[in-house]
Amino acid sequence: MTQHTASVCVYCGSRFGTDPAFREAATALGTALAGNGWRLVYGAGDVGLMGTVAIAAQAEGAQTFGVIPQHLMKWEVGKRDLTTFIVTENMHERKKVMFMNSDAVVVLPGGAGSLDEFFEVLTWRQLGLHAKPILLLNVNGFWDPLVALLDHVINQGFAEGTLRDFVTVVTDVDQAITALRDALS
Repeated sequence: MTQHTASVCVYCGSRFGTDPAFREAATALGTALAGNGWRLVYGAGDVGLMGTVAIAAQAEGAQTFGVIPQHLMKWEVGKRDLTTFIVTENMHERKKVMFMNSDAVVVLPGGAGSLDEFFEVLTWRQLGLHAKPILLLNVNGFWDPLVALLDHVINQGFAEGTLRDFVTVVTDVDQAITALRDALS
C-alpha cells in the first residue's frame, strides 16, 4: 500500500511586495514543506512569491505540483521544471485542480488573486464542502485588515462566529508548520 504524501496548497502573490520579510517567509515555507516531506501545490508561476516558494521547495527536494491557466503562461512565467505541471483553460479550473490536489491551504501575502482563492476555500468550508485547514500566514501583520474584516462581517450579522474558527492565523513559518503537522497527522 502506497503512503499518501500530504500536499499543501500555497496561495501567494505573483509579485514580491514591499516588505523583504514576505520573500523570506516564502523561502522558509518552501524549505519547511520539503523538510516535512510534503508536496507543494501552487499556481505554477516562476515570478514573485510564487516562484520563491517553489524554488525553495525544489532546492530541498520537494515534489511540486503547479497549475496555471493558459492565459497566464507568459505573465506568470509558467515554471515548467515542476514535478507536475498542468495548464488549464481558465482560472476556475486552476483553482479547482489546485484545491482538489491539496490537503491544506496556506495563504502568504498577495493581492486580489490570493484574496479570491482564500475567500473561495473559506466559503466552501463555511458551506461544509470540505474540512481542510486554512492558514493565513500573517507576515508582519499583512493580513491584519483581512482578519478585522472577517470579525466585522461576523459582528454585523453576516456570518456565524464559527467563520473565524475555519481560519488559523499564524505569524511565522514555524507556527504554520506546527499547525500543519497537527492538522495533517
